[in-house]
Amino acid sequence: MLSTFIKSAVQPKEERRKLFETLMRDTHRHAYSLAMRLTGNSTEAEDLVQESFLRAYRFFHRYDDSLPFTSWLYRIMTNAHIDSVRRKGRLRTTSLDQSGADGSTTWEIADEDASPDAQMMHRELDEPLQLGLMAMSPDFRVAVLLADVEGMAYEEIAEVMQTSIGTVRSRIHRGRRQLREYLRRSCPDRFRELSGVDR
Repeated sequence: MLSTFIKSAVQPKEERRKLFETLMRDTHRHAYSLAMRLTGNSTEAEDLVQESFLRAYRFFHRYDDSLPFTSWLYRIMTNAHIDSVRRKGRLRTTSLDQSGADGSTTWEIADEDASPDAQMMHRELDEPLQLGLMAMSPDFRVAVLLADVEGMAYEEIAEVMQTSIGTVRSRIHRGRRQLREYLRRSCPDRFRELSGVDR
């Protein structure tokens, strides 16, 4: 850890900035893909990616470049996502049936289905699976996505989530069970297809 601090302190700022930009370009697509799966919509995914890269840039002096950048970035992203979920729990929501502040009842709402990003995600991870993921608690969703979609090892997930391997195993197990139960109840055909169960 001390060697990382010394190396980043000695390394010129311009060189570190260029390294960050290169890493950001190389990982942006993966980061956006994970953000889409975590949030379930393109607007929130874009916000999450932006917030994650801002935090990564702010704390880039702490990054040890002998380790994978994606693991470090995913840790920042999952923390930012969980922070966002917690904040939303405290936010007041407004019904679409209520009038606006000026007395009007016109609301502009983005059509997420028209977004090319949403279409790409639906091809990669169909709607029943995405809805099942969104029904999970954030910790379970992150663990299942990192294991089953990103293909990360338990040790890497434990590092990203800053928890023990035992906790990671438990979250993945419970998350998968929640997903299976959701699909069994809500989309029995999709459940049978994924489980390889005949009708």
